[in-house]
Formats: sequence, structure tokens, C-alpha cells
Amino acid sequence: MDTREETVTGRVKSIFFQNPTNFFKILLIEISATTITWTESDIVVTGTFGDIKEDATYTFTGHVVDHPKYGQQFQADNYHADQPTNKSGLVDYLSSDKFPGIGPKTATKIIDHLGMDAIDKILDDPKVLAGLGMTAAKRDMLATNLKSNQGMERVIIGLNDYGFTSNMAGRIYQRYQNDALDVIKHNPYQLINDIDGIGFTRADQIAAKLAIAPTSQLRLGGAVMDTLQRLTDGEGDTYVTLKSLVTQTLDLLERARNVAVSPDAVGQAIVTLAKDNALIAEGDRIFPKRLFDAEWQIGRQLKGLAEADATATEPELAEIEKTLAAVEADTGIAYDATQRKAIVTALQSPIFLLTGGPGTGKTTVTDGIVRTYARLHDLSLDLDQYTTDEPFPIMLAAPTGRAAKRISETTQLPASTIHRLLGLGVDTQEFAPNELPNGLLIIDEMSMVDTYLFRTLLTALHPGMKIVLVGDKDQLPSVGPGQVFADLLRSGVLPQTALTHIHRQDADSSIIPLAHAVNAGKLPDDFTKPQVDRSFLACAPSQVPEVVGQVVQRAAVKQFSIADIQVLAPMYRGTAGIDRLNPLLQNILNPKRSARTKAIQFGETEYRIGDKVLQLVNDPNQNVFNGEIGQIVGITLGKEAESKTDELTIDFDGNEITCKRSDFNKITLAYATSIHKAQGSEFPMVILPLTLQSRRMLRRNLLYTAITRAKSFLILVGELAAFQEAVSEVAVNRHTGLVDRLMTVFGKTVAPQVADDSATKDISASPSEPQIDTTALDLDNEVKQQPPAAHQLTPALVASQRIDPMIGMDGITPQMFMTKEN
Repeated sequence: MDTREETVTGRVKSIFFQNPTNFFKILLIEISATTITWTESDIVVTGTFGDIKEDATYTFTGHVVDHPKYGQQFQADNYHADQPTNKSGLVDYLSSDKFPGIGPKTATKIIDHLGMDAIDKILDDPKVLAGLGMTAAKRDMLATNLKSNQGMERVIIGLNDYGFTSNMAGRIYQRYQNDALDVIKHNPYQLINDIDGIGFTRADQIAAKLAIAPTSQLRLGGAVMDTLQRLTDGEGDTYVTLKSLVTQTLDLLERARNVAVSPDAVGQAIVTLAKDNALIAEGDRIFPKRLFDAEWQIGRQLKGLAEADATATEPELAEIEKTLAAVEADTGIAYDATQRKAIVTALQSPIFLLTGGPGTGKTTVTDGIVRTYARLHDLSLDLDQYTTDEPFPIMLAAPTGRAAKRISETTQLPASTIHRLLGLGVDTQEFAPNELPNGLLIIDEMSMVDTYLFRTLLTALHPGMKIVLVGDKDQLPSVGPGQVFADLLRSGVLPQTALTHIHRQDADSSIIPLAHAVNAGKLPDDFTKPQVDRSFLACAPSQVPEVVGQVVQRAAVKQFSIADIQVLAPMYRGTAGIDRLNPLLQNILNPKRSARTKAIQFGETEYRIGDKVLQLVNDPNQNVFNGEIGQIVGITLGKEAESKTDELTIDFDGNEITCKRSDFNKITLAYATSIHKAQGSEFPMVILPLTLQSRRMLRRNLLYTAITRAKSFLILVGELAAFQEAVSEVAVNRHTGLVDRLMTVFGKTVAPQVADDSATKDISASPSEPQIDTTALDLDNEVKQQPPAAHQLTPALVASQRIDPMIGMDGITPQMFMTKEN
């Protein structure tokens, strides 16, 4: 395709469409001049634009593209408003009604004093208007109106010059407003921290244009923060070891620009960032400040909640046991000793932890806690007796909509996602005390709750509430950073019960015994033999799509619905990956019946009425959240829609939402999903393809989690060696500091930590949040005192990890160069 930059100049006749969040617009331009071959008088122009005015004249730079639906259009990469090119034109502009109070005489004086680039000078520094005999009010008006008329335009044009897409330019402008270009020029690496979707490589490309040196401490600090964010938020840890941080930062720096960087210089950048409180160093553990703070807040808030009702009047043990017996009589359930103890302990404790595998009775115990609590407090479980002004004091929540639906079905009480309970979509809101009513709060599927969400949840709670946290400690940890539930259990600071006896085991069921065998680190002898409710189909990776397709076809013939069948896979890419399986399964379960079938193409995905889709992000405005599965029930094409853009109507368990084309990146087909996304859900039939192509993902907890999603039927597909490897590979615990925080706050002994294979460091010097003050560090002098290295450090050696990249930093941690002022 010819990508030469061409121009179109013309008057804006109409603005067909504009997205206020990302500044993308579709314009109809009456051409006055152009370098393209175009026979018509008008042309459609698309791109990222600021405050475009109808009837104003602009010049657009870009190229002609063929839109599959709308034909040829001019796609603009940049643009500028046509401004007066001579003195009289500039005088006319400044004395126009856009700037009331500025007449031709004053406008002439401004241009005589500032020159033909007067507008740019005023925008850069309004103080240049001083000394021209204008009142302060007129100077402010002129500067403000110029900024309003041309400030946004200058920023958007500047962002276009840096190559940002319309979505990204919109995010940047919304974050910094008219200061956006100044922020970028001062420190382009600031974008890494402030703008989702911008990483070090993109920021470094801008920095190179701004002539920021490869060894600049500004650049090294940006690389450190990007690496720290990737290794924590991106991979689930809450801290990174110093050695790993330096090693991977060096690799990032030298891949971005082929220039060697000293590890000592990276060490200096880490020390500087610690001094600026951008990160926290604790021995050889380096925390992002937000995660460091979150873990401390969790510890303190749990301590406050746990001690809150130490003096409160609670039902006596005898009364609890008597009430529990009445519940057993009413429900016909006979709890075993462990279950009975769990219910009693939960009702005696401000905070209680309940864990157990499939079939061990977690839902039964949860229901017992609810019913016994209601009887003890004379609460009716008939919701019709409560008004909207009187909140129901028994609250049930889970991280996902499907998990909430399951606990609601068990207790016959309303349940919601944690996000809905708190009224937030992302971890940005703070909550005042007493946000939730007094009563009982039960959070199910706690293994899915990450550090940020748990911190936010605790902020909304208050003394006097009774809190029960329920989950399976052996499942996959949360997608976000931390392993909160596992750490709470490991710390031992809160009352807890582990259910181990399997109660839900039908004589003909083999799925639950399989899950427990996998959790114990073995595949049962009958793993490859067909069972009533499960089977194993051995095949090569290249055969997986065909085999999965055949299984799905047979299931559909046997009247399994689209919602009943769920394929779970560990990876998106590859022969047996989610991206390969989704369109295949779509064509089996929801085929395009004819050429007239209404559908919408978005990238490589075609959406049809009836498709199963997965929500990928939280959207509180539409009351739908990450991980929820819905079904497309309507399609409105742009030419039919009031918004003039394609729309999907999606039903999420009775909540119908409208999804416009600009939000299509927030959903994806859900015939096949990741195992992580399926947590908290159960499906009548689960099909699980595993091959050695996914070797790096194969872990015991992954296989265990996938198996426990199957309610009635489980079909295992792929290589036996892949299942054997998965069951033999124990997942490495994430690096977190929460256990230390909990034990410190609750007054327990904190054991020394060993991070990776590094020597043990002193991490318990400060029992509270350390405030680090850093002195200057002469790393070069430290290096000179070291024995000569056996090898010369090169980027290639660092990347291959065949040599310690911290040459000259043996035994050095940032804290060695930090002194306390007090």
C-alpha cells in the first residue's frame, strides 16, 4: 500500500461523528486544495483532532485508505488550522469576536511587538503581553481564549507528531490537559506511571527524539519503574528482588537502545527512586510504593476489625450450639464435627477464614452460618419484609458475577460482585467508615481477590461487622498482584477452619476424586479410562482443534446449550490456544446461517446474535464487570443507530447493556476462555485441552482449578505428558510481604525471609512503615574496591544470564546507602 504523506486542505462542512473520550472524529471536508487524485468536491476525513470547528479551514496530512464498509476515506495522521499568513490577516483574527475587547489597534500593537508568531508566543508564555498597555483582564481573556481555541489543538497535533493513536492521545490529554506536551518534554517516562498502555519502549522512543541520553538517570529510572511494574502488577508479585530488578532492567534498557549501561548506574537509579519515595527498599526486596502501602493497610485494618468487638456482647456458646441444632432440624442437614466447629467459630469471631476443596461442604457451611446468624439475631430471611430504606444485614459477595450467582443459588439470598457491593469499577475510590450496614458479610471465592481489591474492601468495612472469607487455597491465585487468601491462612493470625472430608461424592462421579488426586500430586490409575462423567482423548497438538470441535458438535446434538459448554485453555496463542479455538467453536455452535445474517466485523472477530462473549474490564456505568459472560441478543448497524456507530446489545444474566464499537475491545468471544477467567464459575460440561506447547503454564493449581470448574462432565483432550507435567509442577508461591505485615501488626514473630537464592537479608529492622531517606552513593568507588572480574560484562552476557549483572555490587542493597535523619 502506498503510504506517502499527502495533504488535503478544506472547509469543515460537517462533523459526522466525534468521540469525546479519545478525540476521534469523522469529518466531511469541502476540498480547496489537495495533493491526492480526487474527482469529487468533498472527502471524508478521519483521525484524532482537537476542538474542530465547522466552517473553519484546516490542512490534513495523511493518506487515502479503503474502508471495508464506507469506501475510500482520507486518514489523517496530523493536521493544523489554517491561520492568517500575513499581518492584516492576523490583525483581523485577533480583533475578531473570538477575543472581545481586542480591536484592530490593539491587535496591530501585539503583532508589531511580538511578530508574526505572536499566537505561539502568547500560548507559550502569556507574560509576553506585559508592557503593551492592556489591562490585566484583557491579557487574561486573550490568553485564555487563545488556549481554548488553539491550546487543545496544539496538544493533539503535538501528540500526533509523537505517533500516538487517537485513543492514546485522548488518554494523555485527559490526564494532563494543556500541560501534556510540557510533561512529555520534561520527562517522557512519566507516561509509564500515569497512562495505561504506555510502557518503557514507547516512552524511550519519545525520549530518543528529545535527545535524552541512553545513560541518563531519568531514562534509567523510567526503566526501573517499568520493570518493577511488569514484575509485580504484571506477574502477581508484590515485590521484586534487587538482583532480579537490576538484571531485567539492564535487559530492557539495552534492548530498547543498543547501548551498554552500567549495573552500578541502575543501582544509583534505584537508590534515587527510593529517596523520592517512588519505590520502597526492604533488604533486597523492592516494592512499588502502592503495593507496599496496600499490604500495610490490609494488616492494620484487619487488626482493627479483629479487635473491634472484643468487648461487644456476643451470643454465648451454648446459645449458638442450640440455635445451630435448630437449623439442622429445619434443613435436615447433619453437620459433621468439623463443619459444626466452623459455623460456631465463625459466629464467635469478628473475622473468620473458611477453606476447603470441592465437595468438602464450603457452601453447606456458608449456608449454615447464614441461617444460624439470622436466627440468633431474629432476622427474617424473607426479603419482602425489608424496605429499600432498610438495607438487608446479611451481605453476600464474590469477585465475579457467576461466583456471586452460585452463592445466591445456595443461600436463596441476593449476592453481588464485590465491585457492585462497594459501588466501584476500579481501585480508585476511597470509602468513609460505615459505608456498609452492620451485619454479616460473606465473601466467597477469596482466592481470586487481589491486594488492591482487598485493601479497598477493608476500607469500606467498619467495627461491629462480622466477616467470613471463604475460598479454596489450592486454586490459582488472583490475576492481580498478591495471594491474599493464601497469605491470610499462612499467617495464622485469624481464626480459620480447613474442610478436608469429601461429602459431595456421587457413586458415579469421578470428577471430585480426580481433583483431589491432582491436588495431592498424582494422576489416578484410571485417568485415561472412560468414566461416566469424564474421558481422556489423546491427540497431538495439531489435532486438538479438530477433536475439540467434534466433542462440541456431539454435545450440541445431545442438547447441551451454548451456555452449558465451556472450553478452558491455558494460553491464547498456539495450535490449541483460545484465539484458534474461539472462531472454530463459534461456527459450530452459532454458525452464520446465510449471507444475510446480521453480523459486525471487528478486527479478525465477527460478532453474531447468539454469540457468547466475555467482559474483559470493569464497566460500573453499565453494571458489568471483568470476567462476566454474556450473550449477544441484538445488533444495530451504524446506519440504523442513533449514535451513528455499530452497537451490540449484550445480556449479562438479565442485565442488558449496549456496547458501542468504540468499546468492542472490552469484550471477546467466550466459547473458549482462559482458566483464570473461569475461576468462580461452574459449567455443566468443561472441555480441557492441554499440550506441551503450553509447558511454561502447566502447573498443578492450573489443572486443579480447571477440573473443579466441571459440574457434570469433564472432557480432557491433548497430550498425556502435558497432564503429567502439570500435576508434577508445583506452582511457586508469589513474592509477597503480606504475611510479614500481618504477623508484625498482630504482634507475632516474623521469620527472616530468603528471596530466591540470595543470602538472607534483615527485613525486620522496622516494625512499621519505614520512611527511607537516602544519601548520595558513589557506586563507581565501590566497584573499584572489588576484586577484578573474571569476565567483562556485556549486554549479551547479561541477557543470557551467564554472568552476574551486578558486578561491583556484591552484597550491596539500597538500604546500605540510606541513613535515617531521626
